[in-house]
Amino acid sequence: MPLALYALTAGAFGIGVTEFVIMGLLLEVGGDLGVSVATAGLLISGYALGVVVGAPLLTAMTSRWPRKQVLIVLMVIFTLGNAACALAPSYGLLMAARVLTAFAHGTFFGVGSVVATGLVAPDKRASAIAVMFTGLTVANILGVPFGTWLGQQFGWRATFWAVALIGLVALAVIALLVPRDKSAPQAEDWRADLKAMARRPVLLGLLTTVLGYAGVFAVFTYIAPALTEITGFSSAAVSPILLVFGGGLVAGNLLGGKLADANLVRTVFGTLVLLAVVLGLMTFALQDRIAAVLFVGLLGAAAFATVAPLQMWVLEKADGAGQSLASSFNIAAFNLGNALGAWAGGVVIAHGTGLATIPLVAALFPAAAVLIVGLSLHLDRRQALAAPATC
Repeated sequence: MPLALYALTAGAFGIGVTEFVIMGLLLEVGGDLGVSVATAGLLISGYALGVVVGAPLLTAMTSRWPRKQVLIVLMVIFTLGNAACALAPSYGLLMAARVLTAFAHGTFFGVGSVVATGLVAPDKRASAIAVMFTGLTVANILGVPFGTWLGQQFGWRATFWAVALIGLVALAVIALLVPRDKSAPQAEDWRADLKAMARRPVLLGLLTTVLGYAGVFAVFTYIAPALTEITGFSSAAVSPILLVFGGGLVAGNLLGGKLADANLVRTVFGTLVLLAVVLGLMTFALQDRIAAVLFVGLLGAAAFATVAPLQMWVLEKADGAGQSLASSFNIAAFNLGNALGAWAGGVVIAHGTGLATIPLVAALFPAAAVLIVGLSLHLDRRQALAAPATC
């Protein structure tokens, strides 16, 4: 893999830290700014909303720019956004800074995925996307725990200053290592790209991503109370167990990329089926400590084994038309799935059968995604068979 790909990984690492580290600092942020923990938790929702809105919007605005220039501008926004978070004197301004930072998130991964696939041979494209997303997985294993510790020891603002520094480093390596675009960007109307996005194969691909990741976050959002209240672990044991989850993320991410390079359709099918099975069995695994730890790792592996295949799936469905926009929309779809899953898990707790059955309900989402993939392939075959008759 070329060095330029690891420059993208550095940017992904910084973005991963800023997205997830707030989860461990809600008490510190709430206490300093005089808001409740629940209100501080809305900083997570605000960030996700910023990704969903900002990904397609910013991608459309920069569609005629050279992709390297887009990546550099995004890292500037990311760095300034985190500096603004560190300086925010009030909750409202912190929320605004978080949303600004989130605007860079979706477009970076969307445009970065297209750049990554252009840096390698055609049979390595999914693996290239997986390498870039490794930055996100390593952020969960190393960056988030360190950022949480830093914020608890020196104040939450120190964490955001540290992330801003990561942004500067990522900006430098991207400027140094990512090659310039080989040709001038095509002067295509972004409305034409949006029209291409409205095609059935792309929309079904995006729906597949939303459903697949809704299952992951329906469980992961409530994994800490599940481990303590159902399995019987102490609160202190949750962080080490989540390291197992992080290890699963890295392994599943790289494996999913390699399998997708070999056969994309089978990998999309297989990883979604695996995710549904792991979630379903986790209902029973949470009753035993050893099984619970094992399945936390399996959940991480199964979850991120879907990422590169789903990203590549949407890129192929876009079929060259507006690929950067399609890729960014798919990053927004991941975040929409996160929000949907967290909401669904909350509904099960508040109005359903409680924590114990969340994994079983969560399994329904990737199972539905498998059905959507099957429908998409069926419609594609019908269209292919009908094509000669209409010529």
